[in-house]
Amino acid sequence: MKESHSQNTTARRRFLQLAGVTAAAHQLSRFDALAATSSGDELQPLNRFPRMVHNYYLDQVIESERRGAARKAAIETKADAEAYVADVRERIQSCFAPFPAEKTPLNARVTSVVERESYNIENLIFESRPGFLVTANLYVPKGRDLPMPAVVGTCGHSSNGKAAESYQAFAQGLARLGYVCLIYDPIGQGERSQYIKEDGKDAIAVGTRQHNLIGNQQTLLGEFFGTWRAWDGICALDYLLTRPDVDPDQIGVTGNSGGGTMTTWLCGVEHRWSMAAPSCFVTTWRHNMENELPQDSEQCPPLALANDLDHDDFLAAMAPKPVMILPKEKDYFDIRGSFEALSRLKKLYKLLGSEDNIALKAGPTPHGFSQENRESMYRWFNEATEGPNVEAEPEITIEKDETLWCCPDGQAAKLGSRTVFDFTSAEAKRLAATRQPLDGDQLKEAVRTSLKMSEVEDSTPHFRNLRPSSLKRGYPAPYFMNYAIETEPGIQALVTMLTQERWNSRPPQAAGKGRAILHVSHHSADADLRDDQTLRETIEAAEEDTGIFAVDVRGVGESLPGTTTSAPLSYYGPDYFYTVFANMLGKPYIGGKTLDVLRVIDWLGAFGYNEVHLVAKGWGTVPATFAALLSPAVKEVTLKNSLSSYEDIATTELYGWPNSIFIPGVLKTFDLPQCYKALESKHLTQVEPFGPTEKPV
Repeated sequence: MKESHSQNTTARRRFLQLAGVTAAAHQLSRFDALAATSSGDELQPLNRFPRMVHNYYLDQVIESERRGAARKAAIETKADAEAYVADVRERIQSCFAPFPAEKTPLNARVTSVVERESYNIENLIFESRPGFLVTANLYVPKGRDLPMPAVVGTCGHSSNGKAAESYQAFAQGLARLGYVCLIYDPIGQGERSQYIKEDGKDAIAVGTRQHNLIGNQQTLLGEFFGTWRAWDGICALDYLLTRPDVDPDQIGVTGNSGGGTMTTWLCGVEHRWSMAAPSCFVTTWRHNMENELPQDSEQCPPLALANDLDHDDFLAAMAPKPVMILPKEKDYFDIRGSFEALSRLKKLYKLLGSEDNIALKAGPTPHGFSQENRESMYRWFNEATEGPNVEAEPEITIEKDETLWCCPDGQAAKLGSRTVFDFTSAEAKRLAATRQPLDGDQLKEAVRTSLKMSEVEDSTPHFRNLRPSSLKRGYPAPYFMNYAIETEPGIQALVTMLTQERWNSRPPQAAGKGRAILHVSHHSADADLRDDQTLRETIEAAEEDTGIFAVDVRGVGESLPGTTTSAPLSYYGPDYFYTVFANMLGKPYIGGKTLDVLRVIDWLGAFGYNEVHLVAKGWGTVPATFAALLSPAVKEVTLKNSLSSYEDIATTELYGWPNSIFIPGVLKTFDLPQCYKALESKHLTQVEPFGPTEKPV
């Protein structure tokens, strides 16, 4: 059934109001300016390319999958299979580096013991990094022959971490079946909140919000939050190996959802496991992209797609050891991808002579480590350890959260645990103190290399003339014309040209000295042209024959993605979603945005506009800064609300800028102030610069 025009208008307006949510504050910003002209009349924001960015990245994910399939198709012998396992381990390590060079002493201590009839629960604290506390429960069976098999349990998303009912259940079930089980709190959950206020409450909601705030920030250092999460699991294994009651040759790993992620990653980066059972995670990257499924920062390994890795490859790194995939029929992690992963692994395991060591057991219910999945895991592990057949899960008694606390107040921070931010801030400061100064061509090359922009032909970009949807939008000129500039295959930068007369064709040839103003928008060129006073003043001060243009780069304004179920600019929305996929593909989102600006400058040059005054606002100032540095056509630069520095973000706990303007590992090489210094020769003006919280310095 088609909605009425008024219903569509209301829904679209609400969509764009929600688009103002920022990564840190999760509150509406001034993005409501998109829905109003300077005269107060309501307008539909221009958004004619809402699926452009999604289709662009989907094509690249599919291409990565094809390359991976070709690698797998070439496996024909046992020797090929063994070589593939060795190769995939190397590719995985390149995504997860850097792990700590040395393991810190665990300094493990049991803070209390809960005695039950058939097992004890040791409430345990150990350190995975110096002063970085991991809170865990160790379920130890009573009356069993020693040594016993063991399992590391990794938790999915839950506010109370290891105390969540389904996670208690599988740990307790394993203990009742004769396994030592160590289950630990993830970073940012349970007793390991990373943002505790003085009153003991969370400054940022635990779980996905904390994970992304941490992980996005770590990107600036070239770190991956998944490495930190996996390292906790490796240290949990190290602890089990210190226990005389644990059989070192029979230690498995299991977990659900975010814990299924960690189980999968741990299979890829740690090879001492004897068995594994990831639940509710394993599918394919293509299904996640096609289904518009955002995932946490730690669930998206940088360079994974560039290295042609898919979920099955992390399990292939375990081959030929026993692995069972535990999907759900009604899960948002697409079960079709789970069966594809199984099919790929079956071939590998068969060539290795262990076809029965890879299996899949699907539960009929929605997402979660429910009883049927837990029972499949028990049976699989018992088969691997040659234990008795498991008919059903033992009776489970759920404990109160407080019973399982390792810390007196239920928070490691109150015991003086360091936070991830402590490490991030310290490393950012160290890099700033040791980074070599760059200027001139060295700085330009560092920017090009870091942005990893696509190579383009030295030619005028193809473009489309777009019919303007309205001639009364409150711009500082009576008329305008829209163009779609193809900056690379599948991507168009959307340009608005202001005119003094009606215009329906290509831009006119430049007059006079060939001057042009090119504005790079914050959230929308449409909004900036109507409402930004600095832009209006710049246009009014320009010489009469100056061309006036404004651009929405990819993912902004006209191409703001209408995908995923989250608000477009929220911490879990499309802006975040495509940034992490871009990093997995090895081509930062901000590099693509910078390329868009550069190609529009090339396009302007084809019409004789060879002296460009580059103007930008907010989020648009970052690609504008890099484009101004790299393009000789840019003669003047005006940046409004530009970011003070990347270091300021890395050293500010609750920062506000999005990861879409971050460059992976940038602080190892350069920072924005160096770029601003270099742009002084191009008459740089900075208007009301912003600090790390997106507020005036």
